[in-house]
Amino acid sequence: MGDGCIAISAVKICYATYDRLELTYQCQCGSGGSVLLDFEDSKTGQNCDDELAVIKNRYCCSKDKEPLITILDKKVSSYEMKITCKSCGSIYKKGK
Repeated sequence: MGDGCIAISAVKICYATYDRLELTYQCQCGSGGSVLLDFEDSKTGQNCDDELAVIKNRYCCSKDKEPLITILDKKVSSYEMKITCKSCGSIYKKGK
């Protein structure tokens, strides 16, 4: 892992508020890869066209405003993400 690697310092996840995360990324340092975080009891969500709300640099569910994930854009050159809100089941897509 290179300096500024996403797994250490570019992403913070709120574990209690999401069901599933799919993330493909490229860091400014040149490291890249993908992450899939899923729970055994995850429910199938439904696609959502809404944008994630941004509250204090956190991407949050647009319906209940629960924080889902923080991505430090200055450390990430590109990413594609799908994240499912645990409370409402919305699947949000975001990329850079």
